[in-house]
Amino acid sequence: MTALLEVSGLTKRFGGVTAVADCSFTVPAGSITALIGPNGSGKTTVFNLATGYLRADAGAVVFDGARVGRPDPGDLYRRGLTRTFQQARVFRRLTLIENLTLASPKRWTSFFRRDVTTADRVRAQDMLVGFGLGDLAEQPAGELSYGQQKLLEFATVLMGDPKLVLLDEPTAGVNPIMVEHMERHIRALHARGITFLVVEHDMTLVMRLCDPVIVMDHGAKLAEGRPREVQGDPAVLDAYLGD
Repeated sequence: MTALLEVSGLTKRFGGVTAVADCSFTVPAGSITALIGPNGSGKTTVFNLATGYLRADAGAVVFDGARVGRPDPGDLYRRGLTRTFQQARVFRRLTLIENLTLASPKRWTSFFRRDVTTADRVRAQDMLVGFGLGDLAEQPAGELSYGQQKLLEFATVLMGDPKLVLLDEPTAGVNPIMVEHMERHIRALHARGITFLVVEHDMTLVMRLCDPVIVMDHGAKLAEGRPREVQGDPAVLDAYLGD
């Protein structure tokens, strides 16, 4: 299977602490790939390096067959790579419609305008309806529950018609019903051709949703394989359960 994202030798140090150490893996096109590991294993830092929110000390990123010399979030978004964050990032004072239309690919000058074209509104409204947020379209995003803000952020990143979506703990802090909603949306979007790389601590969800599963520990890749293979790997068990 063709790799849509390749990270090779990624390394990031914060002072004397190495957060990511020579980390390499690929995300196959058409997959829902999991990136898991104990707390502090470097998963979110890898996301930040791959998407340009942090500058790597070493290593390379290749997206959709082209090397990304200096990853930049805006450029990658326009090329089809986007992400969510552990804590949902929304514009709390803007309405849901405005949050989505700001994410539509357009000239940078339009970022400072809050006017919404008819085409933008129709597309954003359709997206909100699909996520069960249609009736809240004109409400400020800050009035949403935390789980709804997670859904809004997810809907927002889809406005750029991405090829690859990086989800950073999409179900953290939400109730079981919202977890089901999130899983259903991931599966539906995957069926439409979107590839996912998912950082997630809910191992039950990971094992039924993701394949392959990549395991990190101490900033490096520890194991990779099918869910059952990884689940029974002694090194993985030791990383999660060892002293």
